[in-house]
Amino acid sequence: MKIVLTILAVIACIIVVLLIVAVFVKKEYEVKREITINRPRATVFDYIKFLKNQDHYSKWVMADPTMKKTFSGIDGTVGFKYAWDSKDKNVGQGEQEITDMKEGEKLNIEVRFIRPFEGVGIAEMTTTTAGNDQTRMTWGMRGVSKYPMNITNLFIDGILGKDLEASLSNLKRNLEK
Repeated sequence: MKIVLTILAVIACIIVVLLIVAVFVKKEYEVKREITINRPRATVFDYIKFLKNQDHYSKWVMADPTMKKTFSGIDGTVGFKYAWDSKDKNVGQGEQEITDMKEGEKLNIEVRFIRPFEGVGIAEMTTTTAGNDQTRMTWGMRGVSKYPMNITNLFIDGILGKDLEASLSNLKRNLEK
């Protein structure tokens, strides 16, 4: 019985420490990654502005090829919505919507997560000329995590950053074929 109480006390202490640490962790997060693609800027932007193309490069979309997808609006324009619903607990359910676009330069997408957790993030994709027929593609996400989930902001750059890097590598490979 003493061992069980000791284990419970240790678990309680760990939880209390995590809750205290979360008080001091910023609630806002921002993660960005970039890659150079050997294609002209217009070609890269004309590809990324269509959210349905994420089926071919986004690590998150590619994680469950059987997920249910629904679309509304005109892809590649402000207001287009791409919703997903997956039985895979890591993919979950949500939708993304193009909220702002500066043709040839910047695409802002609001990502609304429903499951496995609720939240809203703003994804920004930008293209800049990096050289002759080369484009620097930057993909970032920012948002706010509520207490005590903001503790995850300590690790989000590593986790989300790896997924962004994988997605950008897929994008580069697809566009340079």
